[in-house]
Amino acid sequence: MSLTGVSQLTDKFGRTVNYLRLSVTDRCDFRCIYCMSEDMTFLPRQQLLTLEEMAFLSRAFVALGVNKIRLTGGEPLVRRNVQSLISNLGKLDGLDELLLTTNGSQLEQMSPQLAEAGVSRINISIDSLCPERFAAITRTGKLERVLKGIEAAQAAGIKRIKLNSVIVRGKNDDEIIPLVNFALEKGLDISFIEEMPMGDIGGRDRQRTMVTSEEIRDIIGTAYSLLPSAETSAGPSRYFRITDSNIADSDIRIGFISPHSHNFCDTCNRVRVTSEGRLLLCLGNENSVDLKAVMRRHPGDMAILKTTIVEAMAHKPKRHYFYDDDKPQVVRFMNVTGG
Repeated sequence: MSLTGVSQLTDKFGRTVNYLRLSVTDRCDFRCIYCMSEDMTFLPRQQLLTLEEMAFLSRAFVALGVNKIRLTGGEPLVRRNVQSLISNLGKLDGLDELLLTTNGSQLEQMSPQLAEAGVSRINISIDSLCPERFAAITRTGKLERVLKGIEAAQAAGIKRIKLNSVIVRGKNDDEIIPLVNFALEKGLDISFIEEMPMGDIGGRDRQRTMVTSEEIRDIIGTAYSLLPSAETSAGPSRYFRITDSNIADSDIRIGFISPHSHNFCDTCNRVRVTSEGRLLLCLGNENSVDLKAVMRRHPGDMAILKTTIVEAMAHKPKRHYFYDDDKPQVVRFMNVTGG
């Protein structure tokens, strides 16, 4: 009997995994201050999974009951020939949603192909609406290019587009209301994400500069009335709706992702695979399983790969612990982990 669509991925805490975040590259054309150091050393290309291995791995996860795959990076759209992988994943029987997280830099050119391939939702990172500040936060990014990418994704008919913003105290914490206003103007969802302490970025104490979801919500509350919503999406965002009479009919949601202040581990339905093929069972833990080694020892053996993935679920921890004695315990950068 075929196992396609039947969940085989349940951990020892009773949580069912139906969502894979697949990083296609650790490389990025931005150098965001909360994601990586300014002088990054990227993985040698031969250490990465091939696109064919990523497609094979994705077939295994879908056969085990995963119905959502999000492509991440680094910046996924800078991976050479990534469109071939996206097209292959879009044809997988049993995959309900093919999603993408991007910095938006390549969307002006690639949005039509993404829509055609079946990408139904896109998250776009944007932390400032001031060109100079945007350039300082991303170190190499150009705001105008991202704004054109957002317009292109909308014009291509992508079903749902969400902005992701990381607010850093002293950097962009005065732009919370402008970012909400921009999302409302464009008809887009927006989520505010607490900065995650991953990798040594140097020169800044993240515990001091992190702005909590509660603080951000209070600031938004000075301009808009927010009502908690029972809506959920593929990820950990907790959503609110604006109830002001002139906006209440809007379909726009404001989300908060709060790995520090409001732990969401009890409902975790996700695992990650890095671009070099390591299955990460938790964002905030270092334990992993080397799926690349399994695939290369047993090329084309779907049964062994699926068995390895199922057995790995026993090692999914109950929750993340980002800090150990006030020191970050996760040494890998976010671009290596997969956003």
